[in-house]
Order: sequence, then C-alpha cells, then structure tokens
Amino acid sequence: MVQLMAKTKGKGSMKDASCAMFGRKDLVRLKLKAIRRGVWFRALSRIDRALIDSVIKVVNGVRSFTLAKILLSVVEKLEDALENRFLNSLKEIGYPLARKLSLSAQKWGNRSAKDWKHDESFAKFLAILHINYYGASDP
Repeated sequence: MVQLMAKTKGKGSMKDASCAMFGRKDLVRLKLKAIRRGVWFRALSRIDRALIDSVIKVVNGVRSFTLAKILLSVVEKLEDALENRFLNSLKEIGYPLARKLSLSAQKWGNRSAKDWKHDESFAKFLAILHINYYGASDP
C-alpha cells in the first residue's frame, strides 16, 4: 500500500542507509480504506490520525527519516487492523457458512460438497458476500 523506497548515501549509519518515502496518494487511499472499514478511529489514537492528516495536507512525499519511521509505525498499526478485521470475518462468518452450505448440499445429494467446508476461496467469497450484504458489524 505505502510505497517504500531505499535510498543509499554511502557508508554511513542506518539513518543514511535507508529512508522511507510515503506518497500523498498512498496515504489518502489507506485512510479512505480504513474509514470505510471502520478501523480509522478504532485502531489509531488521535495523535496518529492527526499525523497522517497533517502529512497528507502539507507534503507530497516524506523525505525525513525520523518522520518516515514514525509514519511507518502508524501505517503498520492501520494495516494490521485492516487485515485482522477481514481475517476475523473469515473465521467467524466465512467458514461457518461454508460448513452449513456444505452440509445442506450433501443432504441434497451433492457428493463434491464435502470439500466446500475446507475451501478457503469459497469461505472468503461467503464472508465478503455477507459483509457486503449485512455490513461488517453483524455476524
């Protein structure tokens, strides 16, 4: 999501060896995704949200190593929250629905349906359908 670019300046310290570059578009996309999925306020503190908002408003790209390091930790928090939310939905919604549909189809005589309950792609599909129809808050 956030583009990281290594920049070397020669034989120096860690500070000289790498500098993360964050683009405004990447941060805006990440923020919008977090807001849509309901993790922007839940996963980040007020100061973290203010930092991302300030960077979006003020700079096109971060060149400061210190700021990039701080931003990286905030972005990682946000990405973890986004990832965990989907994985929880997959475990709580996708696999149970796949098991129910597998059992129903087996009762109707579909022999290949016994494999559905272990199919990760099918569980993801069901979880996404459920989230899009009912929303993420309703299990």
